[in-house]
Amino acid sequence: MTNTDTSAATTAGAPAVIPNFPMARAAGCPFDPPPELRALQTQAPITRVRLWDGSTPWLLTRYAEQRALLTDSRISADTRLAGYPHTSAGFRERREQAWTFINMDDPEHARLRRMVTAPFAVKRVEALRPAIQRIVDTLIDEMLAGPTPVDLVQAFALPVPSLVICELLGVPYADHDFFQHHGKILINRDEPPEATREAQDKLIDYLERQVAEKLANPADDLLSKLATEQVKTGELTEHDVAVMGMLLLIAGHETTANMIALGTLALLEHPDQLAALRDTDNPTLIAGAVEELLRYLHITHSGRRRVAVEDIEIGGQVIRAGDGVIFANDVANRDEEAFADPDRLDVHRDARRHVAFGFGVHQCLGQPLARVELQVVYSTLYRRIPDLRLAVNVDQVPFKHDGLVYGVYELPVTW
Repeated sequence: MTNTDTSAATTAGAPAVIPNFPMARAAGCPFDPPPELRALQTQAPITRVRLWDGSTPWLLTRYAEQRALLTDSRISADTRLAGYPHTSAGFRERREQAWTFINMDDPEHARLRRMVTAPFAVKRVEALRPAIQRIVDTLIDEMLAGPTPVDLVQAFALPVPSLVICELLGVPYADHDFFQHHGKILINRDEPPEATREAQDKLIDYLERQVAEKLANPADDLLSKLATEQVKTGELTEHDVAVMGMLLLIAGHETTANMIALGTLALLEHPDQLAALRDTDNPTLIAGAVEELLRYLHITHSGRRRVAVEDIEIGGQVIRAGDGVIFANDVANRDEEAFADPDRLDVHRDARRHVAFGFGVHQCLGQPLARVELQVVYSTLYRRIPDLRLAVNVDQVPFKHDGLVYGVYELPVTW
């Protein structure tokens, strides 16, 4: 659906109207970006779009231009700046109430990010691989011992990263129903501001109690480290640590859980690619398959959002200071100038240059952990359940079109 205002026809071949954003995927094409995005990538790769609040930020759809601007200091992640293109009223409320380092610029962004970097470093995460393998094997054992069909989301995709991030942070997994429920509200762009505020307040209150406990009885986990090293020195307050913990807790399970389920569905719909992954023990191929699935699916489908702090000329357009900017990373990962035959899922492809984790100083902190989790899952699940298959038709699978993170609400499978 588009707006009739024609003021954003910016280039030859550009749309005569300002398209509304986000855009709908085509029926029957759940793994592909919206066709309207693909058309813009060809006809008007830098153009205005209209958001829920009537604002008209710039939308970038090409890979090269996104990579260029995501490393440009004239582009800010600060959600407090006028012109920042908020995803919804609820998301704007959330950012106003709890401002985190991912929505800050350097040097403050770098200072706070360094406080939580160590547990997500590649060597530290690799050391977790045996523990992640045990979690995956235990959950598969439980599925195999139980009845079928089973919802892979609840039985496997959600518990794997939830157990891992709870262990890292020092949050009791027994409370997973609580934080998963409120986390889902926070990443749903259709939730009203009141619901977002209430869910966020409850999560922060819960985590402040956890931080207070860590101060009294520290353990070997990230919340304890932040409490003893930052709160006691006055660098952060208990509230600051709780807000940081909320970010890591939600991001640490929601994104990977959706990649596990959606990646499995994509492989089931591409049996030749599933067979190639199931029948190998080559770690290089498995790692490459993870990168290709991240490129092909790209679950962060509402765009990475920024605001210009200086005028920028790029791609024949001038983005003025104060203009919002949205990077449609999902369609950038399907840019034929960056990836040959981009709409084909090919686990043998070298897809390491994808932008699924963003690019530049704000690229995803937890990407080493996500990679290891997905490598363990994709190398184990299909090998241990070689006849895994959908228990329903694919058109009966409920997809998450309303969330900040794309995926499936349920994935009924059998064997």
